[in-house]
Amino acid sequence: MASYTTQIKEEITKIETLRPESLAEVCAYIKYSTVIYPDNITLYIENASVARRMYNLLKRLYKIDISLTIRTLKRFTTKTMYILVIRHSIEEIRQDVERTKEQIMDYSDDEKASYLKGIFLVSGSINDPKKSKYHLELLVDHADLADLANELLKSLHFSSKVLKREKGYMVYIKSSEEISDFIKLLGAVNALFYYEDIRIYRDHKNMVNRLNNCEQANVEKSMKTCTEQIQNIQYLKEHDLLDLFDEKSQLVMEYRRKYPETTMSELAEIISLETDIKISKSGINHHFRKIKELIEKSKKED
Repeated sequence: MASYTTQIKEEITKIETLRPESLAEVCAYIKYSTVIYPDNITLYIENASVARRMYNLLKRLYKIDISLTIRTLKRFTTKTMYILVIRHSIEEIRQDVERTKEQIMDYSDDEKASYLKGIFLVSGSINDPKKSKYHLELLVDHADLADLANELLKSLHFSSKVLKREKGYMVYIKSSEEISDFIKLLGAVNALFYYEDIRIYRDHKNMVNRLNNCEQANVEKSMKTCTEQIQNIQYLKEHDLLDLFDEKSQLVMEYRRKYPETTMSELAEIISLETDIKISKSGINHHFRKIKELIEKSKKED
């Protein structure tokens, strides 16, 4: 089964584009994948859809013949290599490919998107959201190429970063929302729907986990509070201090002993229902704060 990145690349190679966008895509692909020699430009492409895309765009843009060779390479695995050799219009192609950074940054947003598409077809990858963390990267050989890709992304409002690696550079995006926007920018609609379905599921699952964790933390906090209140009541009893409190405080203590595992909200509701004495959670808390203060004072005196 093809990887998620391969699926994206195969989808975007089927998108029809106008001449300016097609030219930007081809120029980026050549700039980021090969060296232009005086007598030829040779592209080595492993993906059949990408090879077909470059072949058709180059023929349409420059009206030239292109030599296509298909080789089967066998090392650890068997893979097919598509070799495109261009021997015509070299100088015209070179001038288009070697436009300055300033000229490229003056492109329209659609041309910038197509330029990034060309870079992505060369060396881009996006993790399958179902299998791992959200991550998009463009691997390039030289610092100036990494800087150009990064500047293009930032000009389109992506918060990309550049990382120096042992060999070359990595331009990357970690934000799941921005990766979704990048897939949309490429025009890979089916890949985008898949990505969003998984992202919504994962975000929902994470939210449920966070809520469960909060609920568990609240239960543990409530149990700790109940235990402390019971212990304080026991201390008052052992030290003959119960009579120091008014009837309402003694009523609260009586009901806490009677219902040792209820929350303060539940305890307030029980007291209000069983005694017709209206009391709130904050009222319960107020009584136990008074109890705690007296116990602390008593301990200091002892």
